[in-house]
Amino acid sequence: MSELYTKQDIRAKAKELASMLAQTEEVDFFKRAEEQINEHLRVQEIIAAIKRNQKEAVNLKHYGKTEALKQVEAKIDELHEEIDAIPLVQEFKRSQVDVNELLQMITNTVSKTVTDEIIRSMDGDVMRGTTKKSPFQNSGGCS
Repeated sequence: MSELYTKQDIRAKAKELASMLAQTEEVDFFKRAEEQINEHLRVQEIIAAIKRNQKEAVNLKHYGKTEALKQVEAKIDELHEEIDAIPLVQEFKRSQVDVNELLQMITNTVSKTVTDEIIRSMDGDVMRGTTKKSPFQNSGGCS
């Protein structure tokens, strides 16, 4: 029988993996892009304007001012379009996608590996994704 691991063992390995991830090209690019975004005056001005308009929209909605709300929402949409058109913002969003894809790949790999290990440990067929028939499965008799 193979060694059993504790939650503490798993957490330690997860921290080790997280440390490795923090040192990937994708995360490095993300951090540099975020620093540039934080230093980009126009981006910060637009973000502040979006936040101001969002607060105003909440107040207008609360007081039932639908026409004014529509105007503020249109302004928010314009500001989003303006910020999204900035190449640095596009690069930053792409880096977010890259990091998320990396995390998703890890999640999928862990999930598939655990499933395959369970199947193997139960003398199952990994290609089919099935284990040997459980004595609790219905064998066509009375249910």
